[in-house]
Amino acid sequence: MKLVAHLTSAHPRYDPRIFLKQCKGLARHGYSVKLVVADGLGPESIEGVDIFDVGIPSGRINRILRTTRCLLRAALELEADIYHLHDPELIPAGLRLKQLGKRVIFDSHEDVPLQLLSKPYLNPTLLSHISGGYSLFEKYACSRLDGVVAATPFIRDKFQRINSRTVDVCNFPLLDEFMPSDDWGSKRNEVCYVGGVSAVRGARQLVMAMVHVKTAVRLNLAGGFSEAGFRAELQKNAGWSKVNEFGFLDRDGVGDIYRRSRAGLVALHPISNYLDALPIKMFEYMSAGIPIISSDFPLWREIIIRNCCGLLVDPHKPEQIATAIDDLILNPEKARLMGRNGRKAVLEKYNWRVEERKLLAFYDQIGSLTRQ
Repeated sequence: MKLVAHLTSAHPRYDPRIFLKQCKGLARHGYSVKLVVADGLGPESIEGVDIFDVGIPSGRINRILRTTRCLLRAALELEADIYHLHDPELIPAGLRLKQLGKRVIFDSHEDVPLQLLSKPYLNPTLLSHISGGYSLFEKYACSRLDGVVAATPFIRDKFQRINSRTVDVCNFPLLDEFMPSDDWGSKRNEVCYVGGVSAVRGARQLVMAMVHVKTAVRLNLAGGFSEAGFRAELQKNAGWSKVNEFGFLDRDGVGDIYRRSRAGLVALHPISNYLDALPIKMFEYMSAGIPIISSDFPLWREIIIRNCCGLLVDPHKPEQIATAIDDLILNPEKARLMGRNGRKAVLEKYNWRVEERKLLAFYDQIGSLTRQ
């Protein structure tokens, strides 16, 4: 039985991609799986996964420096056959593991150089230098690792030019986690947004859209605010009176939101880091059988039009978002059919079962390197 160690300094221990999908899936297929985290919640063994905790860091600098060292020490004690890293700041630890003869995979959840360019609170010239510097380091380091797992085909294509052992394992839903409602008529006159609440994710326009809706509809807003003072700003908008604020929810709570809502919103702004992204919330909406109201990006347009599962809007225009909401509220059969189409697409293609097969095949490839 191969021992695999997944390491994260930034993600929660029950992270859907890391724990629910990858770690549990590998355990089900006969791997001995250890997950090393830094959340201060202590050790735990759950559903075939042994969780080790190196303690919660006091700040980002501590996370990058002290926590990375602690994770490396814990990883070495495990003596795993394969180490799977989930955060960019762990790449130096990956290089150290390689020096010690270990097999190491980096899981690129996002295109970090592009993500750095989208930070609104730093000088653009400084951001450009930071992004460029990180890109050079990423190319150097990841060419020396045993493989890269990429969260989207776009990220895969970038890394394949750096490391030929690269595979895309998209963060698509588990088929049985979010099921369609049996009775569309029992749904409330509500639409939902689930995820990080920030300006660049379109939260301002979503709240503003509630001023322009003509139907008696409310917005279920579920997620944590990522910018200081942003919640107070949104509360001053007249549309806030039509918002049901839920804050951060566990997976069961998210499922309840999907069951009561008639559409899911994903109005991210057209910044470089989002244009080629595959946001998990979009596919969770589809899995739950509710139509999508989505930013009109070329990649998303292709998915939505091909599968007839939602409406496209300019994310900067609250009036367009409101019109799309009213359309789906006033035409429940249209909304129900779009939701069914989305669920069908998830059953056929956009699901974790398909992605898990790719991950297992990739692990077999990396494992065969170990036996050489």
